[in-house]
Amino acid sequence: MGQRRSNMLAIVMDLSPVEARVIGSLAEKQLTTPNQYPLTLNALVTACNQTSNRDPVVVYDDALVEAALTSMKDAGLLRFVHPGHGRSATRYRQVLDEHFGLDARGLSIVAVLLLRGPQTVGELRARTERMADFGSLDEVEAELGRLAGGPDPLVYRLPRRPGQKEERWAQQLWEETPEADAGTGEVAVAVRSVSLGDMVDSLRADVDALREEVQGINAIVEELRSTFGL
Repeated sequence: MGQRRSNMLAIVMDLSPVEARVIGSLAEKQLTTPNQYPLTLNALVTACNQTSNRDPVVVYDDALVEAALTSMKDAGLLRFVHPGHGRSATRYRQVLDEHFGLDARGLSIVAVLLLRGPQTVGELRARTERMADFGSLDEVEAELGRLAGGPDPLVYRLPRRPGQKEERWAQQLWEETPEADAGTGEVAVAVRSVSLGDMVDSLRADVDALREEVQGINAIVEELRSTFGL
C-alpha cells in the first residue's frame, strides 16, 4: 500500500491504483456473481482487465495482481481462502464491508467509485443496479450521506465544475490524480499472454456489465415515466 498523503480531505487509507482496482473488482463480483465468489487469481485478473465498467481500462498480469493481494492481506483488507471443499485453487475475498460495516448498498457505491472514478448520483444508481436495490435517486443520495459522515468518511462531494449541471461524488480510499480522473492517469502496466478461455471470460464479463448498465437506464426511464405520467 502507498504512503498516506496529506490532503485537505482526510483519506481513510491510501491504496495504490492497482490495489484499488483489485479490491473494487472483488467487491463488484461479490455482489453481482456470488456463486463464483470468492475469486480465483485468474478470475480476478479478468475482472480487473474488463473493458466495460472500468475507467481507465488496464492490462494487469498475474504477478502485479498477486503483489497487490499480498499487500492488502497484510493490511487486513482481504483474506485468502485456501483450497478445500472440492476447490483446487486459492481464492480471494475482500473485507471492506466488514472493516467499515457496509451493507450491499454502501459496498456497491464504493465499488463503482473505485472502478470508474467520480460519478453523479444518477450514474451511481444506474451502475449499482445489479449490485444493490435503490428505489430512487433520493435513496442513493441518502446512502452517500451516510458514507460521507462519521469518523471515517468513505466518499465526498466534488466541487461542481464550470458548466456542469450535476455534482459528482468520489471515494476516499485512494487519491485520484486529475489525470486519472480524466481517464489517462493509469496505463497498461504489464501484459500477459491471453488464452481463448481468458478472452471468453472477458467477453462474458463485458456482456454482463453492459446488461447491468442497460437495466439501470431502463429503471430510471420507467421511474421518470411514472413520475411525469408519460
